[in-house]
Amino acid sequence: MTLREPETSAQEPQIDSATASRKLRNGLITLALLVILVVALLLAVPGLHGVAHDVTHMGALWLGLAVLLEILSCGSYVLAFLQVFDRAPIRFGARVALSELAFGSAVSLGGAGGAAVGAWLLVDRGATPKRVAERSVVLFLLTSAINAITLAETGLALFVGLLPGPSDPLLSLLPAAAGIAAIAFFLVLPRWAERLAKVRSEGRLRTVLIETAVSIRMTEQLLVAPDWRILGAVGFLWFDIGVLMACFAATGPVPPLSVVVLAYQVGYLANVVPIPGNIGVLDGSVVGMFVLYGVSATTATAVTVVYHAIALWIPAMWGTLAFVLLQRSRGKPIELRPDREERRRLREERRQRAAS
Repeated sequence: MTLREPETSAQEPQIDSATASRKLRNGLITLALLVILVVALLLAVPGLHGVAHDVTHMGALWLGLAVLLEILSCGSYVLAFLQVFDRAPIRFGARVALSELAFGSAVSLGGAGGAAVGAWLLVDRGATPKRVAERSVVLFLLTSAINAITLAETGLALFVGLLPGPSDPLLSLLPAAAGIAAIAFFLVLPRWAERLAKVRSEGRLRTVLIETAVSIRMTEQLLVAPDWRILGAVGFLWFDIGVLMACFAATGPVPPLSVVVLAYQVGYLANVVPIPGNIGVLDGSVVGMFVLYGVSATTATAVTVVYHAIALWIPAMWGTLAFVLLQRSRGKPIELRPDREERRRLREERRQRAAS
């Protein structure tokens, strides 16, 4: 069986190979120019000389660990992708997932984002646009749910004193409340969407409501089902946080885990700004949060700049290679893996044959 299915009701992503390749190439060039600009500012602006000094004196072993952790974060995203797109061939699915990371790093939200390129790559090999869109939403919701749970748990643990760090309600309880609100909305939305869909006549809005409910239900099942691959969504977040902690260790003392997690997660809200790599915007947001939590502005800036460089270039380079390999294999048939129930049945049959 191939990826192609008969249903073609949804519209295919309006992306082609040349356009996607051009956007990725231009994004990487823009990213490189922005990095050069940041380095020039660190060297030229007198007030930033302390930051430049901290960056150039970071421990090489810790930076090597940071790179390894970012590689593990990318690998975890691949695992999360394969959990959601569970019938995609492993090698092909891994390359699509890494391509999404590359476009997410190098191309601004105003262009072809990672999810859009991933959808195009899947549809190009025969997947139905409707199924790809549905599963892409599930993947986004899955990783977002892990973020919300982490934010809520860390904020509450900090507020009640289970984790070291400032117990100021604005710096602990407020982030926790934001995470809890997101989780509550996630749980309530499918019921609300289903009720509203029942009273709507046939049309686009009703379809969106039904598909929203279905995607959230699927995400809930992935979160509670006994499947070790959920570690992919967890590792995608926590290995990336580990990169930030390794960069702190490369400069000296590491702030409390709660401070790193909360500053990281709140600071990453700047990702909504459509700038390639979010250079400058994300850095300023994360540094500002660290300063609020009592970290030295100079140290926070040096650590964030190096962390951001690693978090951009590792997925950008690895994902670009994956994208090139996918382009070279265009037109080759893709064999779907058996679905989850079929794989479980096959494993059981193998165990029975081995036992006999």
